[in-house]
Amino acid sequence: MKIAILGGGPSGLYFAISMKLRDPNHDLTIYERNRFDDTFGWGVVLSDETMSNFEDNDPISEKMIRDNFAYWDDVKTVRGDEAMTSGGHGFCGIGRKKLLLVLQERARALGVTLQYETDLTDEKIAELKEANDLVVAADGLNSKTRTIYADKFKPDIDMRRNHFVWLGTHQKFDDAFTFIFEKTEHGWIWAHAYQFDDDTATFIVECGPEVFKAFGFDRLNQQDSIALCEKIFAKHLGGHALMTNANHIRGSAWIQFPRVTCENWYFENVVLLGDASATAHFSIGSGSKLGMESAIALADELNSGAPLRDALQTYQDERKLQVLRVTSAARNSTEWFEEVDRYLTLDMMQFNYSLLTRSQRISHENLRLRDPEWLASAEAWFQKKAGSNSNRSPMFAPFKLREMELTNRVVVSPMAQYKAADGMPTDWHFVHYAERAKGGAGLVFTEMLCVSMEGRITPGCPCIGPDQVPAWSRLTGFVHAETPAKICAQIGHAGRKGSTRLAWDGIDQPLTEGNWDLLSASALPLMEGNVVPKEMDRADMDRVKDQFVTAVKAAAQADFDMIEMHAAHGYLLASFISPVTNKRSDEYGGSLENRMRFPLEIFHAMRAHWPEAKPMSVRISAHDWMGEEGVHPEEAVVIAQMFKEAGADAINVSSGQTDKKEQPVYGRMFQVPFSDRVRNDIHAPTLVAGNIYEPDHVNSILMAGRADLVLLARPHLADPYWTLHAAVELGDTEQPWPAPYEGGRRQANTLAERTKAMAS
Repeated sequence: MKIAILGGGPSGLYFAISMKLRDPNHDLTIYERNRFDDTFGWGVVLSDETMSNFEDNDPISEKMIRDNFAYWDDVKTVRGDEAMTSGGHGFCGIGRKKLLLVLQERARALGVTLQYETDLTDEKIAELKEANDLVVAADGLNSKTRTIYADKFKPDIDMRRNHFVWLGTHQKFDDAFTFIFEKTEHGWIWAHAYQFDDDTATFIVECGPEVFKAFGFDRLNQQDSIALCEKIFAKHLGGHALMTNANHIRGSAWIQFPRVTCENWYFENVVLLGDASATAHFSIGSGSKLGMESAIALADELNSGAPLRDALQTYQDERKLQVLRVTSAARNSTEWFEEVDRYLTLDMMQFNYSLLTRSQRISHENLRLRDPEWLASAEAWFQKKAGSNSNRSPMFAPFKLREMELTNRVVVSPMAQYKAADGMPTDWHFVHYAERAKGGAGLVFTEMLCVSMEGRITPGCPCIGPDQVPAWSRLTGFVHAETPAKICAQIGHAGRKGSTRLAWDGIDQPLTEGNWDLLSASALPLMEGNVVPKEMDRADMDRVKDQFVTAVKAAAQADFDMIEMHAAHGYLLASFISPVTNKRSDEYGGSLENRMRFPLEIFHAMRAHWPEAKPMSVRISAHDWMGEEGVHPEEAVVIAQMFKEAGADAINVSSGQTDKKEQPVYGRMFQVPFSDRVRNDIHAPTLVAGNIYEPDHVNSILMAGRADLVLLARPHLADPYWTLHAAVELGDTEQPWPAPYEGGRRQANTLAERTKAMAS
């Protein structure tokens, strides 16, 4: 193939090398607008895993790179006068200029033509497109090719809020990759520092927009800006200066990071590579890694024997998914630094843990592999903070709300069973909840218990009132007598989501017969064909409030340990909170204060009739997934604060299910960022659920301070004894089992030890 490569950075060079290795007859020319030794960064970070991939692809260039490495194993976090170091991270750095020179040498040796100081005009790019079999646009995050053909690639460029400047220094920071956080008169500012050659380190200074403007960085020239950074970080620089290699740039050289994604990575015979197609934030050091590994993948497909279009489509389909995993982690890391003020007040141990796990690529057990001694100290810190002298994992730390004491942080999430008969719980409910209470979780939630027959979701949903007290008392009696678990009654009203079929008969579909009247904030049906609810008037509100009070009294009589008011997922109370479902023009609609009026009224009435010693939580939808139309995470913080001020002991942070037009973004632990925001912004305990299914997830969430209790739904449907089995998986032999099951505990631990021994 005859191929023009636009851009002589690491991605373009490594693609050329990879193509020549697969077929030396390829005719490859690299066109670069700068000189061969121009570079505007300082160091490049690569992991051990990445270097292993490079060795498999080209051992010669891998050795050339490795011979110029600076290695470090530790990550050091400095916050003011506090410092903490953890090890086992296995990273290496190389100067960007040295990396380019090494790759240039290897490319020339393989017969690649390199043309520097080439002006790639629109006309030139069009000419190359016509004259070559393929044009590879490796022309960086400000890709001219992507801009020219924007209608084909359909890029989305999200300019992130923080400002940063890429500097260097002869203060080597050769003992660790170092994060330095300094509190100034204008707020927090921080640096990412790491060595990349014998006498130089990268020193990236970053801050939020408010601090950026308060210091006047937007008005200073480069030298004055650098001098100010030297003053701020003087005690860390050891008398060394900060340096720039961006003298060609007008202004201060501070920039904001553009997060680039593209709907298409190729069209006709033009394909994007590296930062031109997708960017990964510098805080996880994966930009060059991504581009060079994409270069390998593209070379593989182009030499597979498939037609060009098929090869490019396969490259896009397969590589785009892999890149998405890294760029999603990069997004998490970016947002952590954008919101770092939220974490800077955490204890240093928890702050450091939060920093290390910010991308969600490094998990709790992964940290144990990297630095078991440090993680053990972190776990001991967490247990001590929880009032325990144990060294067990965070998920096994006790937790207290009012006078309710939980033996651990694992919670069985509310899960509708659709097995009630005329509002009455049945033996199914007794067996279902009793079994999960035996399974080791610290707290078990009931499904939403409806305050009236008209407030049910389906004919199979249970109620709570005087008639149901004996059945629920039987359950709570068993839980208290036979298990250490506590049990919470989630109480709610279906609102416009009522009068629907059992889930397996058509979820949210109206009943084929026997539909009942519904109430909601506004007269909006859930879907076309569903019952149109009545917009509640004051008399309706008074009647429903009385039903909630009756339900709370019944829960107290049935001896539940805790109650939760369900104000999420589009049910009655949530229908008032969300502007998607609340179109009222009276004092209960419009502003958030008005929309919260009735839910807060219900909360106060419930709390007033619930025993003082027992806790009460509220479940909210922190994101309607409806764009600007619905509740969003920032507003959710205000909602949570209002419930906290009303007396809520904890906020159960959920999302979605408000309207059928929602566009949720699912993923592993996808609701945890919402809980993190609520917990650390309003300083209230939170509970969180949402695609959490491993002990590792639970421990990571708790240890980083992103929630206080973790709810698991589907895992507990699949395994009522999830907590007992999680303890076995973690090698925790302190977890008690029900006495009749002691033989099972011994066997499970023995088999786990045997499996571990065989694996090692």
